[in-house]
Amino acid sequence: MQQYIRMSGLGGQGVVTAAHILGGAAVKEGKNATVNPFFGAEKRLAPAESYVRIAEEEIYDTGEILYPHVIMVYHSDVVTKGKSYTMPFFAGLRAGGVIMVNSEQPLEFDEDDRRTLEDLGAFVHFLPATAIAKEHGGTELSTNIAMLGGLLGLTGVVGGRAMEESLKERFGGKAKFVASGTTAVLDDAIRKQYDKVEKLVSANLRVLTAAYEVARGMRESAPRGVR
Repeated sequence: MQQYIRMSGLGGQGVVTAAHILGGAAVKEGKNATVNPFFGAEKRLAPAESYVRIAEEEIYDTGEILYPHVIMVYHSDVVTKGKSYTMPFFAGLRAGGVIMVNSEQPLEFDEDDRRTLEDLGAFVHFLPATAIAKEHGGTELSTNIAMLGGLLGLTGVVGGRAMEESLKERFGGKAKFVASGTTAVLDDAIRKQYDKVEKLVSANLRVLTAAYEVARGMRESAPRGVR
């Protein structure tokens, strides 16, 4: 089993952090995983991508994922304004692949893009990740956690227990991974909103669970195509 996942978003949305949480969850389940972030200037709202490979067998590839099974779009500007290092945003998607876009409303694709996605038999879902983060976590800074919950609900690429353990390790453990100056600032901004780390972890788990439930319902009801 292989799952290659491309995360596309903007600086400050926690795309890099989400990728490491996902990779950590896969390892906790005894799988192999590699995580590769890619971003230019460490500037808020600049394009940012992360690539996560998960497999039962050894993984020898690193770097950019050209042919993903799953594409996670953290901000609608990736689609509507082309704020992405990969254009079009669905480039290389494998047949029968999954696209999850953070948006409260379906986005309009032009006719050529729609036809391409339909020919691929792609599943396109729109998850209100930021709205879920605000409602259940009290901050839009947990959007990346909502996106992870959505990924679990749509694909089951890792189990909920492993994801919970990886999330707790990331935010509540003694070790602190620092991907970049921007990521460190983001972590500090989140932490300041809570009196204790336990509250932060608890809030993120609520966000993860809520997004998972929403996405699972989407998976059960949506056929192939742009929905």
